[in-house]
Amino acid sequence: MAHPVPIQFRDPDLEALASLPGRIVILAGEGGALGPGAKRVNKLMRGAVERYVASDAFAKMKQGDAQDLAWPAGLAADAVQVVRLDKRADVTTARKAGGSIGAKLGKAGTTVLADGLLRAADLSFGLVLRAYEFTAHKTGEHTPPGPVTFMVAGPEAVAAAASPLAALAEGVFFTRDLVNEPANILTTDDFAARLAAMQELGLEVEILEEADLTKLGMGALLGVGQGSESPSKVVVMQWNGGPKDQPPFALVGKGVVFDTGGISIKPAGGMEEMTMDMGGAGVVSGVMRTLALRGAKANVVGLVGIVENMPDGKAIRPGDVLTSMKGDTIEVINTDAEGRLVLADVMWYAQERFKPSGMINLATLTGAIIVALGHENTGVFSNNDALCNAFLKAAAAEGEGAWRMPMGEAYDAKLKSRIADMMNVGGRDGGAITAAQFLARFVKPEVPWCHLDIAGTALLKSDTALAPKGATGWGVMALNRLIKDMYEG
Repeated sequence: MAHPVPIQFRDPDLEALASLPGRIVILAGEGGALGPGAKRVNKLMRGAVERYVASDAFAKMKQGDAQDLAWPAGLAADAVQVVRLDKRADVTTARKAGGSIGAKLGKAGTTVLADGLLRAADLSFGLVLRAYEFTAHKTGEHTPPGPVTFMVAGPEAVAAAASPLAALAEGVFFTRDLVNEPANILTTDDFAARLAAMQELGLEVEILEEADLTKLGMGALLGVGQGSESPSKVVVMQWNGGPKDQPPFALVGKGVVFDTGGISIKPAGGMEEMTMDMGGAGVVSGVMRTLALRGAKANVVGLVGIVENMPDGKAIRPGDVLTSMKGDTIEVINTDAEGRLVLADVMWYAQERFKPSGMINLATLTGAIIVALGHENTGVFSNNDALCNAFLKAAAAEGEGAWRMPMGEAYDAKLKSRIADMMNVGGRDGGAITAAQFLARFVKPEVPWCHLDIAGTALLKSDTALAPKGATGWGVMALNRLIKDMYEG
């Protein structure tokens, strides 16, 4: 697994600045305001920093942006990175600034002069997230970034504030690793084994095999995987950190390790990205890892349905009828609308077994949500305003884009089948909404529920402020915050 770059927090040592190797990072606030460390660097560079922060180039920089001053005279460092950041910057801006630093860490080490910054821990968190690298399948020697040192006032307090963020970074990295893995590596067996290994963190992990799923009547989930050589599974992860009499909150994830579309096969162009179709299960796994690492005072159960959707002589066909664990029958119109079939059975099982206080499912479910919201926001669908608003608040606090989408009977009517209780698709128009309406049929009326369609946010083709191109880990931070707000506040 990729591990976050370690960070050391220590008191400022201005006398050592001239001889520090690698990169030195200084912060410049509104009007080019400099802290003590930055002023010492400016003096050693004979006023070069002051000249830069007085320039038009600095004036055009946004909060959190950065600029390198290469091969600075008077310093042993290779570069001085000037980051525009006010000392009272909010969480999102501080993390963005950290991302600017993390994108350009030096092999010989990086020293960040964050004296006077109120959100130094968030600055370090942004640095860690952006410094993520997935190199598991690259040959040749890889040189990781050198040591990172934060010079801050009150280093013990800053390190304490950064500690739970380090657990959160581990969860985000775990999710990114899972989503980035190719399908010949992350098979259904391998995925389950990685989750089982989290028992060493204190999670209770149970793997339900195909024989177990057959006994439970999970005909919808099993139907999706029956064309694959890889066995379908459901993995249950329990974290019991809250009161014994407190019902758990349930997280349910779609874990299609590769999606060809089945008999309704996808176009070849871009199919290689379907390794990310287990993104919902990846997020659930990352959240559960975070909760265990930080010792969350809450009861949470994470359930993931792990399957592979392949075309084969045994694969389900358009026109087939499947029977779900709930007992409802489903006419398969398109075998590429498989994620909702997986989720239907796992969601029902979660409610039947655990009687959760609430439930959120995540899935890279529809291309339609990308048409609607692009890659900036996850689509949020819900039957409960309180839970939905709490999630949207948590996502906003963590800087993860989310937007509530409508639901309604008119959309639900589009799923009417001639020969079964429902069809698995409702046509092209409103595709993300009809998918949510399908899932809603497998939510008990008394259970607060949200469906998160992360098709547009799970994996990106370009860098973001906090992640290199590829898997983002979207949702780990928001769900961790939601659980903290709802059960640990």
